[in-house]
Amino acid sequence: MKRPVVYAFIDAQNLHLGTSKDIIRNRKLIYRGWKLDLKKFRRYLADKFRIRKAFLFIGKVRGNEKMYQAFRSYGYELVFKPTTKDNFGKAKGNIDAELVLYAAAIEFPNYDKAVIVSGDGDFYCLYEFLERKNKLGRIIIPNRKSESSLLKKFQQYKIFLEDKREELKLNKK
Repeated sequence: MKRPVVYAFIDAQNLHLGTSKDIIRNRKLIYRGWKLDLKKFRRYLADKFRIRKAFLFIGKVRGNEKMYQAFRSYGYELVFKPTTKDNFGKAKGNIDAELVLYAAAIEFPNYDKAVIVSGDGDFYCLYEFLERKNKLGRIIIPNRKSESSLLKKFQQYKIFLEDKREELKLNKK
């Protein structure tokens, strides 16, 4: 029996912010951020889900070439979005459309199951589409506290990365 081809589609910004940022509500710390080791994470995707290709959707910022090269060396295929500056001068690149396009059209015929890495409700239509086509494998959500309430419908697919914190955190050298 042939093993299914599984691809991962990763919202880099959602993954980064969902793991690394503290979440404070009503002046109370409800989630303590941590530093994800992207090399360990790529290995985890391969070992746990047999991910053949992992697409990392990320805004392209001049000066980050070494970081992008490191991501490629870990086994990610990078899909860039041009960035703009927000009101504070910070780079902003919303990759939602690119991730949906790759998962639902460009790469769709090439895989049997998709693993989506994001807690963002903006991908609701993609999850529904993949579920109807029997191609939704898993939804990996960085943490429970920032998960969109729109994802309630997809309980059976959800995995929370915060549960793998000790295994996947970056060890200080």
